[in-house]
Parts: sequence; C-alpha cells; structure tokens
Amino acid sequence: MPVPVPVPELGAFTYVAETKEPLDWADLVTVDLSALSTPEGKKEQAAILISAVREKGFFYVKNFGISQERVNRQFAIGKRFYELPVEEKVRYIPRGLDDGQFNGYVPAGRRFIDEEKKIPDQMEIYNIPKFNGDFQHNHPALIQENITEIEEFARALHTEVLDPLLVLLAVALELPEDYFTSMHQYQVKSEDHLRYMRYTKYPPEVLAKLKNWLQGHTDLGTFTLLFRQPVAALQIRDPGTNEWKWVKPMDATLTVNACDALGFLTGGYVKSTIHRVTVPPKDQQHVDRLGLLYFSRPHNDIKLTTIKDSPVLQREGYTQNQFEQTGNYVPTMEEWTFAKQKWQRTKAEAVKNDHDKALILPGFNEQPYA
Repeated sequence: MPVPVPVPELGAFTYVAETKEPLDWADLVTVDLSALSTPEGKKEQAAILISAVREKGFFYVKNFGISQERVNRQFAIGKRFYELPVEEKVRYIPRGLDDGQFNGYVPAGRRFIDEEKKIPDQMEIYNIPKFNGDFQHNHPALIQENITEIEEFARALHTEVLDPLLVLLAVALELPEDYFTSMHQYQVKSEDHLRYMRYTKYPPEVLAKLKNWLQGHTDLGTFTLLFRQPVAALQIRDPGTNEWKWVKPMDATLTVNACDALGFLTGGYVKSTIHRVTVPPKDQQHVDRLGLLYFSRPHNDIKLTTIKDSPVLQREGYTQNQFEQTGNYVPTMEEWTFAKQKWQRTKAEAVKNDHDKALILPGFNEQPYA
C-alpha cells in the first residue's frame, strides 16, 4: 500500500491569500462537463469550447469528476518532491535532456530571464510519462511509494477531462465524436505526461529587476490541463488585441489551453495560445509557486496535416497549416515534439541571439512573444 502523504499548506491551497491587487483579468468562459449527458448539453458545451479556443485559447473546466482531495494530494506529493536534496533530484535528469528528452527532472538555472543575462531561472520540472508500457518509470522513493495513486490520477485526467474535451471539439467541427479520442488513446504511445513544477521565489532586490519568470510561448501538444494555484502569475496574450491579461485562479476548476498540434490539425482555426509566467503581484511574491499540469499530445505517429474531414474547416477555408502552405514536409507528432523540445531545453550558454526566431522545422520558425 502507498504510504499516506499528509497535505501540507501548499497542497491545501491556503498557504497564501488571494491577491488584493486590481489586476487586469482575462475574460474566460467555463466548460461544464456535467452537461454532456444530453445531446443538447453536449452541443451547447461544444459551442462554448470552440468559441474559447478560437477567440482566447484558454478556458476553465468544471465538474470533471476528480475530487479536490485527490488534487490536494498530488500537490502534496509535488511539494515533498521539491523538498528532496538537490543531489537526489539530479539523479533523475533525463539522459539526452539537451537533445529534447524531458521525462524526469529538469533542474533550474538552464536559462537567464533578465536582459543582461545575469539572473538564472528558478523553475524546476518533474515529468512523469504515461503508464502504458512504453516508458521506463525510474523515480525517487517518494514518487515510487505513491506511484499507484499517481498513475490513477494521470489516467483519470485522460478519461475524465481530456476525452470529454476531445469529444466536444469533434462535435464543434462536425466530426464523429471519436475523431480526436481515436488519436489520443491512452494505451498508444504518445508523449503525454503529468508534471510537478516549482517556481522558487526570488528575493525582493532580484524581483525588482525582472519582468517575467518565463517568457511568452505556446505549448506543443493538444490541450494543457493546469490545476488552480492561488499565486497569480499566469498571463495570456489576447489573440484579438495582443494585450497581456492575467488568468484568475478559480476554485474547483481546471485551466485549459489549446496548443500547437491542434493549431496544425485545424489549419489555424484553433489558436495555440501565447502565454507566460510573470512576476506575481506584491502581496504574493513571498511564496514559491507550485504547478500541477497534464500535457496531452496525439499519438507519436500521427501526421500533423490539416484535417480534411471537417465540414466546418472546409466551409471556413482552413485547409492548410504552415507546413502545407510552404510546401514543406509535414512532421509527425513525435518529430514535432522532439524538435520543439530540443529548442525549449537549450541551455543558457548555447542560446544564440536569434534563438527566439529559430527554425524549429522547415516551414515553422519560432517568434518572440514580448
């Protein structure tokens, strides 16, 4: 039996009060998964979802069937992991990290986050891959002791959250309901992973020199599922105005964003949303920020060509993505994943002046998101 994990303050979400600062919050909609039991409810929620991923790229999800207690326990495990000695954590740095491998521990300090390149990042990552037999699971004792519970949680996120969202997306694009779930089956190899992430606080004199903790970027998969954190730091760039807006932590919800693969598969009809982690408001700068995320991706062998079967995409004229428009080879999800991960994991000393505009694959250049 797994050793019970006590829920410390950070895992209980009460370790810091909600900010009192008047922030410019993004106006995001909420998808209610409890409404999917009827055809009418499914159609209504599909309309809400497609509007969200086209106009904002971010949205909230509620009533997803995973208790707050289970979420709290995952935060507790994550907090305990980051309390392990550094010499223990670095044993789990993935071999090939510089070439785009990402499962395991990614230490802080791989990038500079100030213009003078003097302040290293304080972001740590621990990624846990699928439990479908395709990946090795070599973990610290803390993780291994709770691996059954972690697996149950990761699988629940896939079945209780990701699959319903993919059904709604298919309904919105007038496709068979299993269109997207068939390319996101848990038992098939893909680079989905559960992540514990920590941003360690900076001292006030360092914070005064910073604009952001993580620069603007897009995620490379399908949907990213993010559990609520009371520390306000996440911002999205509104696709309509290009203004940065804060994403408000909302109780009993997941925050979800659309990612690159959906942009490619829909020829740009779905927006891969630009977002960043900025310096928290002053009344929350004294605490660490712990994240709990699930990154979903299509099967590794899925070719990222624009879907030809959707009447909606055909009517609206979204028939080619960046690769197809430029006549370049269209990558598989696996090829795209590791090309972009290699770019993302570039160490500070190897970053060139044109890194923000680097060619990821022929037909796709990154761009700076200031």
